[in-house]
Amino acid sequence: MAEDLHIAKGTKEAQYIALIPQIAALLEGEKHLIANLANVTAALKQQFGWLWVGFYQVKGDQLVLGPFQGPIACTRINKGRGVCGTSWAEAKTIVVPEVSKFPGHIACSSASKSEIVIPILVHGDVVAVLDVDSDKLDDFDAVDQKYLEEIIGLIKFK
Repeated sequence: MAEDLHIAKGTKEAQYIALIPQIAALLEGEKHLIANLANVTAALKQQFGWLWVGFYQVKGDQLVLGPFQGPIACTRINKGRGVCGTSWAEAKTIVVPEVSKFPGHIACSSASKSEIVIPILVHGDVVAVLDVDSDKLDDFDAVDQKYLEEIIGLIKFK
């Protein structure tokens, strides 16, 4: 596949439906995890224009910053801290309509207004999280959760 992304228009769901096969094509045949994570973040950022899209990988007792698109970010996050650390600790997706109201929110960027974090599980253990921040309040919902979880399922973690 050429490294050009077709930017879809329409509803959020229609955009995801058009994007997922493109992401699958980007990942097909590529075994290098960091390359795949980088392309997924770029595709999501390009399609939706969110403030920040990136991965944190579990390294010991912390999440460590991985490939991302957007402003500079927090490098390490402790388990149970902030939205990412809470998603890791609870092994579940967390949607936050207004980050300033989330207990213990880590403000890596003051421009962040809402957030969704999806844990990535391998054999029942969280190995990473996908973190997406928006500069708009209440920007994420069940549609984002459904399709971002589907996209995560396309990535081969070991």
